[in-house]
Amino acid sequence: MGKIVTPPGDGSGDGGGDHIQAVDLKAALEERYLAYALSTIMHRALPDVRDGLKPVHRRIVYAMNEMGLRPNSAFRKCAKIVGEVMGNYHPHGDQSIYDALARLAQDFSQRYPLVNGQGNFGNIDGDSPAAMRYTESKMTAVAELLLQGIGEDAVDFRDTYDESNSEPTVLPGAFPNLLANGASGIAVGMATSIPSHNAHEVCDAALHLIAHPDASVEKLLEFMPGPDLPTGGIIIDNRESILESYKTGRGGFRVRAKWEIEDLGRGGYQIVVTEIPYQVQKSRLIEKIAELLIARRLPLLDDIRDESAEDVRIIIVPKNRTVDATLLMESMFKLTELENRIPLNMNLLSMGRVPRVMALNEVLLEWLAHRKDVLVRRSRYRLAAIDRRLEILGGLLIAYLNIDEVIRIIREEDEPKPVMVARWSLTDLQVESILNMRLRNLRKLEEFEIRTEHDSLTKEKGEIEALLASDEQQWKTVAWEIQEVKKQYAKATELGRRRTQFANAPEANLEAIQQAMIEKEPITVVISQKGWIRALKGHVTDTSGLVFKEGDGPKIAFTAQTTDKLLLVTTGGKAYTLGADKLPGGRGHGEPIRIIVDMENDQDILTAFVHDASRKMVIASTAGYGFVIAESEMVANTRKGKQVMNVSMPDEAKLVVQVKGDHVAIVGENRKMLVFPLDQLPEMTRGKGVRLQRYKDGGISDIKCFAIDAGLAWEDSAGRAFNRNKDELLEWMGDRASAGRTVPKGFPRSGKFAG
Repeated sequence: MGKIVTPPGDGSGDGGGDHIQAVDLKAALEERYLAYALSTIMHRALPDVRDGLKPVHRRIVYAMNEMGLRPNSAFRKCAKIVGEVMGNYHPHGDQSIYDALARLAQDFSQRYPLVNGQGNFGNIDGDSPAAMRYTESKMTAVAELLLQGIGEDAVDFRDTYDESNSEPTVLPGAFPNLLANGASGIAVGMATSIPSHNAHEVCDAALHLIAHPDASVEKLLEFMPGPDLPTGGIIIDNRESILESYKTGRGGFRVRAKWEIEDLGRGGYQIVVTEIPYQVQKSRLIEKIAELLIARRLPLLDDIRDESAEDVRIIIVPKNRTVDATLLMESMFKLTELENRIPLNMNLLSMGRVPRVMALNEVLLEWLAHRKDVLVRRSRYRLAAIDRRLEILGGLLIAYLNIDEVIRIIREEDEPKPVMVARWSLTDLQVESILNMRLRNLRKLEEFEIRTEHDSLTKEKGEIEALLASDEQQWKTVAWEIQEVKKQYAKATELGRRRTQFANAPEANLEAIQQAMIEKEPITVVISQKGWIRALKGHVTDTSGLVFKEGDGPKIAFTAQTTDKLLLVTTGGKAYTLGADKLPGGRGHGEPIRIIVDMENDQDILTAFVHDASRKMVIASTAGYGFVIAESEMVANTRKGKQVMNVSMPDEAKLVVQVKGDHVAIVGENRKMLVFPLDQLPEMTRGKGVRLQRYKDGGISDIKCFAIDAGLAWEDSAGRAFNRNKDELLEWMGDRASAGRTVPKGFPRSGKFAG
């Protein structure tokens, strides 16, 4: 239990004691946090599916309408508008209101801006708008469409925060604002993110839904294939991915910058980026690319510069004219915001009350239902206005038919009203209209005009009553209204044309892209006996001067390039892959390999070498088993490595030898040698292998692959070279798994072919 304590009382009525009320703290916190969460969801962060607006945007647009700032009127200072919004409707900070107002005016943020701004409203570089005292604005035609019918009881109104005024709970929304302009917001425990779409396409999809209410999302995508972002760009997702996003209401779209090659003559070229992904700040993008260039993460890039004026124009200069433009751009898409992911999370307030994630067809159906509801409410409002006017006209006609009597009653009677009501059975409204009539309206022509207006209104009343009685007629009218919006924002217009295109990402070699992101430099890889690895700059031929930790010494050293992949094989038969560019530097002793990869403690490093996907290797165990494996099958994609050879203690992987020629020579620790054809060895991707040579005691010592026509060569410990030709090797020739014969004269005592 916790206690919520109120301030001390004034001593009256309770003997001056404290007002203490015991409250369960957990329940109190839950209640208060839930109230806060609901307030955030309902009144701040999530847009309404019907008009696509959050409360602050709705209040801005409504306040501008009340101030008369229509598209054909003069501009007004934004400070005045913000003051009106804050004072009358939105009791929050002026800066947050101005930020929301400015965003509604930015053509790089809004696909169809609701505010027409005059002055500095920020730019795509991320610069802030000028202060509200300097900028001016008014509504656009899109905002006017959203408000169409606001004064005709089209929507419900509620009291403002101080109950001094009223505001609409939702706008009539003749424009499909939610999908056309998109929305984003973060509430408590939920968020929304909807990219903008093409209004022409949204209208087409809505019209199809009116004709076929059960239409699937797949069918709707034929009319609106995907987002249409204010800054253009290219969406590279496939149709299946886009369909899944719209079906579930959750997903995302990969958007790339639009680029083209500009020929500079003499084989030279530069790349020009003309459109960048949505919500990417151009200045920050170029800054990030410049940082990568300095860090030598983009070796194919020579320079980047911004030549933008009103349109985006970013120049990318390749290192030289031989650089493949696609490869350069693919490497930049991998590392920079030239490719960006636009999230889709259609979490909306359904009917203004219930937050839920909606599919595309559900969003459109709710908007259409709202449009039909607005039509019915406006029609009823107009019908009531017609009935009132017809009642007045009926009274005026009676007055014209009895004009002399009316004048007499008005002149002679102290209370003409009840006399006229009794004389002609008039209503209170009719009598008031007659009494308020001007003398100038007593001309003959006025009677004719009243009769004409009466007939016209009677006809209109019949049409509205027929509309209200027919569901089919209502949908036809909604469809006509949508057709009018579609004409106004057709793709043929400058504002309505589709900006974002669709394309498949070019098929590029991932390995080539990976290498394009690494500066190619020569290195020397050094591995110590205790498993420490480092990379020295340059190709070092003499590693004898290297310093190792006490008790440690050199084991393997070989040259490579920073763009290479390294294969490392352990005695446990596992292969690991290391990026040469990610190795620790040559200063100091390097790092233990066990930190870089997940290597078992009971295993040791057998060998390491530069990966060549075209090569094959013979891998052999101590017990004399082995097989041929392609190097491409040894590449591991994770720290855990890849099990290549199955061995169990005390047997271990012992040798990894490159496949050359057509024969294999194998020597055991018993100094017996066997030569057999290479084709007797199977090629496998993983396994124990087959027996290479049979031993009574000991195991394998060395293997060599060679071409039988060239003969078998070796060196002794003194560096003398020996070579036995095909005929001289007949004594040792046999089948795989034989015991072999004692090594020829001059064979090194070490049992190794290299002396």
